[in-house]
Amino acid sequence: MSNLSYKHFTLGVEEEYMVIDPLTRELKSHEQKIVQKSQKVIKDKIKAEMHQTVVEVGTDICQDIDEAFMDVGTLRKTISSIAGELGLWVGASGTHPFSHWESQLITEHVRYSEIVNELQEAARSNLIFGLHVHVGMENREMAIHIANSARYFLPHIYALSTNSPFWEGRLTGYKSFRTKVFDKFPRTGIPDYFDSIEAYDNYVKLLVKTNCIDNAKKIWWDLRVHPFFNTVEFRICDVPMTVQETITIAALFQAVCAKLYKLRSQNLNFMMYSRALITENKWRAGRYGIDGSLIDFGKEAEVNTRVLIYELLDFVDDVLPHLGSRHAVNHVHKMLEAGTGADRQLKTYADTGSLVDVVDLIHDQFLSGL
Repeated sequence: MSNLSYKHFTLGVEEEYMVIDPLTRELKSHEQKIVQKSQKVIKDKIKAEMHQTVVEVGTDICQDIDEAFMDVGTLRKTISSIAGELGLWVGASGTHPFSHWESQLITEHVRYSEIVNELQEAARSNLIFGLHVHVGMENREMAIHIANSARYFLPHIYALSTNSPFWEGRLTGYKSFRTKVFDKFPRTGIPDYFDSIEAYDNYVKLLVKTNCIDNAKKIWWDLRVHPFFNTVEFRICDVPMTVQETITIAALFQAVCAKLYKLRSQNLNFMMYSRALITENKWRAGRYGIDGSLIDFGKEAEVNTRVLIYELLDFVDDVLPHLGSRHAVNHVHKMLEAGTGADRQLKTYADTGSLVDVVDLIHDQFLSGL
């Protein structure tokens, strides 16, 4: 089977950053100035988000993980420097430790006013920052097959990304409270299994036809076959604090897709599990991060999350040489040692008792390793 090509597993990475007032460490509207100035340098790789204190960036289509590292690194450096010129800071965390959403302005744009008009308080309070990873697919039939099986691994990788333990000045008790905030939206969470790409397309058409949504981008699941591109889009993760964490998580998603593709080419399949079961693991990952246990459905037993992450590394090991991503995936070991963004935020808070110090950590780590 060595003649399999993995070239089509390209990568696209989208990150959402928070704009911070360096004096108060509160979130601050940049009045779209960061976007306007950055567009002169990085064109359409930056855009405004619904809340004016959020900046969203997206890479080009990257052929491999090294290209993605360069691209995300350049985006972070560019945004950070332009924010600096405007007297602002940027940072990457799934939630801001203490700013309140009630005081944040909504970006003036037809799409956002439609969403706020429909979803009301759920939309206005959705002040969260995520990471989306697109993995290229050879066609949409393969995309739905891979998406169906990849659902199982979402909680494992999400646990590694957890980076939002605080909400509105409170210790939430979760490693990732971001998904709890996002759960208020419709069409979120772990998706169902679809028998075919036609079944998925028919589902979307039915929702459009019945005025549930006006386009497929209003399906906000943790993973989706992208409505317009040949990609599977992974949307479950908090935005990680550092570039290296983002790249490692992107490499894991890419490796899972490549491994499922390899199995398929050998007429093998990964077990399908129900949305209800995978959701149990997602809840545990959000609550405990890498320090809890997840359910191993094959064994019907709880297993230490770190052990399951090591098993995941074994599972994808044979495709890493084809993807050229072993160095990125190996960084998981360092993440398990140093803790996730949430663990580092909690440690800073335990050491200092100050949420301002937590914001400083988030800001300081933004360009770490670049």
